[in-house]
Amino acid sequence: MTTICSAPGKIYLFGEHAVVYGEPAIACAVELRTRVSVSRSSSILISSDLGVTGLDHEIHPYISSAIEKLGSPDVSVEISSDIPVGSGLGSSAAATVATLSAINIEFMLGHSKEELAGIAHEIEKIEQGAASPTDTFVSTFGGGVEIPTRKHLSLPDCGVVIGNTKKGASPKKTAKLVKQVAQLREEYPEVIDPIIKTIGSFARKGETLILKKDHISIGKLMNVNHGLLDAIGVSTLELSTLVYAARTAGAYGAKITGAGGGGCMVAITDLQEEVSEAIEKAGGQAIITRFTSNGVMRE
Repeated sequence: MTTICSAPGKIYLFGEHAVVYGEPAIACAVELRTRVSVSRSSSILISSDLGVTGLDHEIHPYISSAIEKLGSPDVSVEISSDIPVGSGLGSSAAATVATLSAINIEFMLGHSKEELAGIAHEIEKIEQGAASPTDTFVSTFGGGVEIPTRKHLSLPDCGVVIGNTKKGASPKKTAKLVKQVAQLREEYPEVIDPIIKTIGSFARKGETLILKKDHISIGKLMNVNHGLLDAIGVSTLELSTLVYAARTAGAYGAKITGAGGGGCMVAITDLQEEVSEAIEKAGGQAIITRFTSNGVMRE
């Protein structure tokens, strides 16, 4: 018997970096999924684009930890993914959550979704040194989530285009950027604190705008959010080039998604083809997708 589970990636509509200082943020699941196929085996085998291994914390760290956390059953695990690695879209969280879920079902371990989200967060902390529970929570439950309350929100009713700079946003780079913002805040608290608070205010206002399905206003706030992230030093020339290309092509709004310094930007739009083409012309890899209320699920 084989069990296949898939889990989604995520984007941030609002709130990156400000969330570190207790301000709210809004993250949403998108229909880019990692699929994990699990079957009982005579030994532990992990297969992905990176190769075939046994338990291996160098090549397959998250999958190896997931197997160990669930008691190291003899299992064959095959992974395929739509989510670019190191792009700030929650690829490691999706792989971890889908693996835990598939093993949980295949071996009838009886863990709830809440427990699996908690285990997945523990694994991310082990492998990254520090990790927000956001990625694993959104990947497990899907939909829109307000952080830190984990309140479920409705989703914007429009298309999504992600622009990948193809310059990885590694956990190390993320940690460096968070530290860089903290140092700037220490040097100029009277300047940086109001910026942080304003970024937090977008999430509060955004919740209302999402309910109203006011995509034009959501887009305007995303644009301002991007400008403030740029102001605190976490954008790059490549990210901003893709952001402006998307806006020029008719996106409601476009901004960095995630920590910045590389990785991806996101645009909300009803002109997905046009925005996608503009991002490609500007040197990015465009990914057309949509918001999804589906978290981890059996396929």
